[in-house]
Amino acid sequence: MPLLNLSDVTVSYGQTPVLFNVDMAVEKGEIACILGRNGVGKTTLLRSVIGLSKVVSGSIVFDADEITKTPTYIRTRYGISFIPQGREIIPYLSVLDNLKLGMTAAKRNYKKIPDEIFEFFPMLKQHLKRQGGLLSGGQQQQLAIARGLLSDPKIMLLDEPTEGIQPSIVQEIEATLKRINQEKGITVVVVEQKIDFARQLAQKFFMMEKGAIVASGPTADLSDALVHKYLAV
Repeated sequence: MPLLNLSDVTVSYGQTPVLFNVDMAVEKGEIACILGRNGVGKTTLLRSVIGLSKVVSGSIVFDADEITKTPTYIRTRYGISFIPQGREIIPYLSVLDNLKLGMTAAKRNYKKIPDEIFEFFPMLKQHLKRQGGLLSGGQQQQLAIARGLLSDPKIMLLDEPTEGIQPSIVQEIEATLKRINQEKGITVVVVEQKIDFARQLAQKFFMMEKGAIVASGPTADLSDALVHKYLAV
């Protein structure tokens, strides 16, 4: 059974439908990428999984539990971590205090930040007392992923983690997400626009157009023709 399974999911904002009859299955331990132009419903799809966008019809099953109507904070405790677009770290809090916020959602009682966080993100150790808002965009993204990791997730949902970040840091983020996936067995779902990043990171892709999934499969099948049809401007 897939770790995450969406069946016939429809989401509306007010009277306006945004997602139409979406079916999506992600297996435990996979890295999957959701692709598509701006405004096709990618962010709404992630928000529906974490419970921030209300599902009008259809069902979401996570780790064999039906969670379609479950509140967001309970989904977090089930093991769903969401790293939103724009990172949403707390700018006036220190890096350390931002990390502690992630620990509040974990089932286990941490006494301190686990050393493995600084193995994944060594840069953070040098900046623990610094305000989060003073970090560069790439450093803030690493902080946001680390904070999400501290909630002890089974799955991490990342919304455009490479947006506005310099190429060297994008490569670091790609390598770190692969390590988190391989070493901790955490499933990863990424909304992305950068096709090269998606091809290098993910094993599976879902292509979206006008609120629906129009193509999916192994990333090896993500052809230039598909990219041109659904991603070219």
